[in-house]
Amino acid sequence: MTISFTRQLQVVALTLSLAGGWTLAQAQDASKPEADNTKVNERDRSKSEPTADQQKNNGSDLEITQQIRKAVIKDKSLSTYAHNVKIISKDGKVTLKGPVRSDVEKRTVEAMAAEVVGQAQVTSELAVKPTK
Repeated sequence: MTISFTRQLQVVALTLSLAGGWTLAQAQDASKPEADNTKVNERDRSKSEPTADQQKNNGSDLEITQQIRKAVIKDKSLSTYAHNVKIISKDGKVTLKGPVRSDVEKRTVEAMAAEVVGQAQVTSELAVKPTK
């Protein structure tokens, strides 16, 4: 089977076009600054800061975390950021950490946690990071 010269030129042009697009995409990705979590990481190194690995595996704390997580995931109006907040339960107290997209999302997630354990047992370290 012989491919015509015109067809060969079309294939070459398409290949170069795709390669150029890929190179442009790589260049754009390289220009984006990497996320800087230095301050968050330094904060979380403190022994007094609750982190997910400090959560106890007792039944009541696991149940609290599970109830809050189910409520958050069930709410489809929340962003992926809100769906992925850290929920840390320790001795019946809940700490919420991570970014959400709006004050409304922040209040919604906080209210879901408060509904499970009571407002006095919830510490919120949620940060609003709106889309750009």
